[in-house]
Amino acid sequence: MASHIVSLAASAGLCLLLALVVALLAIILYILGVVASFAVFCVKEFAQRAQDRPPLIGTMLRQLKNFHRIFDEHVEYAQVHRTCRLLYPGHSEFFTSDPAVIEHVLKTNFSKYSKGDFNIGVMKDLFGDGIFATDGENWKHQRKLASHEFSTRVLREFSSVVFRTNASKLADKISAAAANGNTINMQLKRYFNIGSEAKLKRNIRIMDDFVMKLIHQKREQMDGPDDKDKEDIISRFIIASQKDPETMNNHYLRDIVLNFLIAGKDTTANTLSWLFYMLCKNPIVQEKVALEIKDSVEWTKADNRAEDFTSRLNEGAIDKMQYLHATISETLRLYPAVPVDGKMADEDDVLPNGYKVVKGDGINYMIYAMGRMTYLWGEDTEEFRPERWLVNGVFQQESPYKFVSFNAGPRICLGKEFAYRQMKIIAATLIHLFRFKLADEFKDPTYKTMFTLHIDNGLHLCAYPHSA
Repeated sequence: MASHIVSLAASAGLCLLLALVVALLAIILYILGVVASFAVFCVKEFAQRAQDRPPLIGTMLRQLKNFHRIFDEHVEYAQVHRTCRLLYPGHSEFFTSDPAVIEHVLKTNFSKYSKGDFNIGVMKDLFGDGIFATDGENWKHQRKLASHEFSTRVLREFSSVVFRTNASKLADKISAAAANGNTINMQLKRYFNIGSEAKLKRNIRIMDDFVMKLIHQKREQMDGPDDKDKEDIISRFIIASQKDPETMNNHYLRDIVLNFLIAGKDTTANTLSWLFYMLCKNPIVQEKVALEIKDSVEWTKADNRAEDFTSRLNEGAIDKMQYLHATISETLRLYPAVPVDGKMADEDDVLPNGYKVVKGDGINYMIYAMGRMTYLWGEDTEEFRPERWLVNGVFQQESPYKFVSFNAGPRICLGKEFAYRQMKIIAATLIHLFRFKLADEFKDPTYKTMFTLHIDNGLHLCAYPHSA
């Protein structure tokens, strides 16, 4: 009996081993097949040298090799060709720094380009059917509703109160750190720090629970008599959901809320970090900003508490800060919150420069690289110079297809003015009360390759109280 059991166990073990070998061989054959197919595709594309296609500068392997410095790699592309392409398995990826091409894709022929199945698939787990990870009717519905709510004066005033309150709280924390001689990490904490698929799924569950709890709490608050509980963006989407509860259920609301939370948090926090880095590297600019703040706000020397000062940062005072607005824009030119973005061609097309687009091609606009091109910004493109945005002291908008930090066309960022207002309120409060220096002036920060331009290992500053 014992020998029979041993024999069965041995047979089972052998079967398992054979199954593993077969599975491993299948994986190897699949990989070899993909590699062979990619190789054939590359040979064919390189051999053709089609005149109606952008210059071919390599394959995805070039991107993988330089992934840690990918946005500087884009600078090198843009310096040689305004539009070029790399080969990926089965298709080409265009990379462009040409404003005319960007306007064509984002506006003129908007209907021919979408986010594409691959990009939507990458973002689906986190963003769901939210506005930043969807196309078609879902995008149109959310865009229409959000654009209406973002234009209301009530929401603008409500958000300004929140921005001023948070600026005051942040100033108090910096004041405590300055009093103790502590350095400050200006890189704000993030919702996620993805290290693996398993960790991503755990983090998504945490965010799901947080957002669902937020929605339930908000529904309960809205049942009360206080109208102020109905003045935020979540409330407005909940009110809209009452007209179509089947479509706009809690899961759909979760996607909408999470999209706006992440879009409004990471991009603004990262830009503020780069702003204070540039102010530390350019102390003359920091002093010019401080002088403008002093001239724009009605204040007395008794108003040096953060709360007293922020209470005076009304819309009129913020609108006067043209140089600060230019300084933030100059920061975004060199360090855009989203360093590269892209679309996928849903059908064949021809770009303004004559290059042919084939259905399935990716079109990437290199926002980080564009800010460093002399053919777009002049010979002083590497210089941090807010004055380039001013004419007689008044801020001048650039074409959104040249300055693409807030996207452009029908999908231009709804929160652009909110982002500027928040950053101006926070920056004005901190620069009025403190002066900042890098903790290590010999060490420049580097970015971490992510969806947003995140400072790797944070930005460590020293703050010094300033008597205005």
